[in-house]
Amino acid sequence: MRLRALRSGVEVVYSGWGGVSGASGLRSPMNSRDFVARNSEFYDAFWALTYLTRPERFNTWPMISALLPAASARLEIGPGLRPRLPVAGTHFLDLSPLVIRRLNARGGLARHGEITAPPYADGQFDLVTVFDVIEHVVDDRRVFTELTRVLKPGGRLIFSVPLHAAHWTAFDDCVGHVRRYEPGALRELIASHGLVVERSAVFGMQSNNPRLLDHSARWLTQHRTAAVRLYNWLLFPLGLLLQQRLKFTEGLMDLAGIHEVLLVCRRAAPAADAT
Repeated sequence: MRLRALRSGVEVVYSGWGGVSGASGLRSPMNSRDFVARNSEFYDAFWALTYLTRPERFNTWPMISALLPAASARLEIGPGLRPRLPVAGTHFLDLSPLVIRRLNARGGLARHGEITAPPYADGQFDLVTVFDVIEHVVDDRRVFTELTRVLKPGGRLIFSVPLHAAHWTAFDDCVGHVRRYEPGALRELIASHGLVVERSAVFGMQSNNPRLLDHSARWLTQHRTAAVRLYNWLLFPLGLLLQQRLKFTEGLMDLAGIHEVLLVCRRAAPAADAT
C-alpha cells in the first residue's frame, strides 16, 4: 500500500480489490457485481465458522431496546450472525443462505436480497438498522434512496460507517470496503435524502492501530480459516467483554479524528405533513 497526501484530499493506491480513493472517500473499484460476489464469498466463509450472537451482548442494545416499543415493524440489513435487533419478529435482509437459515430458525423473518434493492413496500418500517454494511456498496446513493423509501416518515435509521480515506489500511481492502467517508460527503448524503441526525457516537470494536490491522489483513489473506477461527472464538468474545458503553452526542458530532461513527437518524416528514 502507498499513501500520498494531495492538496485536493488523500489518494490511496492499492493492489487488490480496487484503485484510487479521492477526497470523497470513494475508491475506484471493480464493478458492483464483482464487489458483491467477493463480499459474498468472504462472508459466507466467515459465518460458516462462527455462531449466532444475541443482540443483548452488544453495546448497542440499550439504545435499541429503548426504541423497540415504538418500532413493531423493523428491518436489519446485512446482520450476518451478529444481529443488533431482536431476532424474533424482525425482518432481515442478507446475502448469505446460512445466515438466513439460522435467523429464520430463531423466529426471524429473513430473506435473500441486496441493500440496493430491498424487496419491501414504501414506508413499511418504523426502524431500519444497517451496521458495517454501507461501506461495502459501490452505489451508496442508491442505498440511501432505498433505505429512506422503506422507512416510514418519522421512522428511524441507525447505521455505522468508517471515516476518512487517510485512515485506510490493508484491512479495509481485505474485508471488502469500497470507501471511508469524508465528513462533508457524509453530511451531504444524509441531508440530501431527507434524514436528520438525532444522535451520534464513536463506534467500532476493531483496533485502529495500522500495524495491527495490516497484520490482521495478511493473516486473513494467507491463513483465512485459522484467522477467522481465532477472531470468532477468541478475539471477538474478548471484544464483547471489553466494549465500552456508547457515549452519544446530540446531533452530528465533530468527526475529526474519528475512525467510525454510529448515527441515529430520523426520516423527516414530507413538508405537507410537517407540523
